[in-house]
Amino acid sequence: MAYANFPLPELLNEINNNASNTEFTVPGRFQNLFPIGIGAQGAVCAAMDVVTGRPVAIKKLSRPFQDVTHAKRAYREIKLMRLVDHPFIIKLLHAYSPQNSLDTFRDIYLFTERMDTNLSVVIGNPLDHERLSFLVYQMLCGVKYLHSAGIIHRDLKPTNIVVRADCSLKILDFGLAKVVGTNFMMTQYVVTRYYRAPEVILNMEYDTKVDIWAIGCIMAELITGRVLFPGTDHVDQWNKIVETLGTPTPELIAKAPSSERRYIETLPVHPRPTIEQLFPDESFLATAAGSPELNNANARAMLARMLTIDPAERMSTEEALAHPYISLWFQEDEVNRQAPVPYDHALDEQELSLDQWKALLFQEIREIQAETLEAEAVESESESEPESVESGLFGDLESESESESSKLEQLESESEPESA
Repeated sequence: MAYANFPLPELLNEINNNASNTEFTVPGRFQNLFPIGIGAQGAVCAAMDVVTGRPVAIKKLSRPFQDVTHAKRAYREIKLMRLVDHPFIIKLLHAYSPQNSLDTFRDIYLFTERMDTNLSVVIGNPLDHERLSFLVYQMLCGVKYLHSAGIIHRDLKPTNIVVRADCSLKILDFGLAKVVGTNFMMTQYVVTRYYRAPEVILNMEYDTKVDIWAIGCIMAELITGRVLFPGTDHVDQWNKIVETLGTPTPELIAKAPSSERRYIETLPVHPRPTIEQLFPDESFLATAAGSPELNNANARAMLARMLTIDPAERMSTEEALAHPYISLWFQEDEVNRQAPVPYDHALDEQELSLDQWKALLFQEIREIQAETLEAEAVESESESEPESVESGLFGDLESESESESSKLEQLESESEPESA
């Protein structure tokens, strides 16, 4: 389901030319590359697949082997992208490296569906309730699907949500995603500060509700055109939350670790404002009456439940999707799509070396390239005489030497599970 176009023709013309400083080496079938963005995870170019006629986005990962953390994030992102299949989550079409041996392996390119821009471009442009509620509905469907597989996104923010002019969106960037049940803790600096949930700031245990908090922050930003909690560091982030929403209950403060609790107790008590004070009627775009459920009061009720400091009292994805402000968009295959095969998080609980992560990534790229070649061969057989492997999308995968294969096997044998 999609609504109407954003009434913003300039929406489609926003690009980040900084991406043009990054060199892209991709197969020749991808033509007309032009930069559309750059961030901490890498640069992105738009391109046209001249064989299929399909527009694509190509992301070149930024220095994936600079350290263990970056290599692990790259591996996790690719594995998760291969697992998920939801209309509101970006789809991985291909992965590619121009290097054909583990020794020279350096660059990783991810090919995905191409959208028009990211949500940050929309912020500051007035949205009526229909567009606002439909955008939030899609975010909620996407994270519900992830949560059903035990995956917490952990880094939802406007630049990690891409949109088209028809108001459809897709969630992307799984490099910081966490699988429920893994033992490693989330640090302060995993979630982008402005969208960081209170329980993360306080170093408390957390769950899928951190994604709901982030969606609440994004929804508020879409309404007001500005960041709701613009903290300058993690301490100031907490102060901004408390100054805006009021001092949390003694029950929540008692759950915080001792050092955080002592700090909170030194702060002045801030009264809790009403949701009407935070988001008065003038915050919303005055539009002609549409669906009766789409009104200022229901939008505020959604925000109040998503932006609850205590995660135990915060709205769940199921509750949010059942809310009158959202439920009118209900589509069974969007809300209750079958969960993907669970991600095997055993590797996340291991301490692997950089060379081991690099070997795993190389193997992953080879598998994706082989699957692409196999799919092309099947398609070619159904249409005409089969093409040779060399004429496929990613070149000859069978040309690797025996020494290369043994090198991979040696590194993989060193990657046996260890205790977390």
